[in-house]
Amino acid sequence: MGKTTAIKKFIELVKDKFKVSGFITEEIRNDRGERTGFKIITLDGKIGILADVNLRTDIKVGKYSVNLKDIEEIAVPSIDLNSDIIIIDEIGKMECFSKNFVDKVLSALDSPKTVVGTIKEKGDAITNLIKSRNDVEIIKLTIGNRDKIPAIIYDEIIKRFK
Repeated sequence: MGKTTAIKKFIELVKDKFKVSGFITEEIRNDRGERTGFKIITLDGKIGILADVNLRTDIKVGKYSVNLKDIEEIAVPSIDLNSDIIIIDEIGKMECFSKNFVDKVLSALDSPKTVVGTIKEKGDAITNLIKSRNDVEIIKLTIGNRDKIPAIIYDEIIKRFK
């Protein structure tokens, strides 16, 4: 189980008890099973392309061209500050090319709302800034704890809402 799988399991635990918004990311694979990109899926069902080898944009991360349009039109609006819990999967280099995305993430973190997200261990200036915040708790996903993480986060959040 990886970061996105842990987030999906967490969403299943909270979706009937809280107003939850945000998005997850999933790999796009071709017929041979090779990863060709990543898609954005909002919790209300909108789907967009985060990055893909077949896109032609000026922004590249490795072999992937980043789709700023879908980040700004799909991911950013899904971060709803009227929700109880905001899911952001993930805060990474590709997403952070969008100033609107970074601004919305920082607004969510500055709000009294609960934000549950994934972030790369190796970061850049923006992700390192987020990880260094006093109000951010980092839980490293490992093979040893990955099955327990959704319940651990759920228990922690339930305490906050009591």
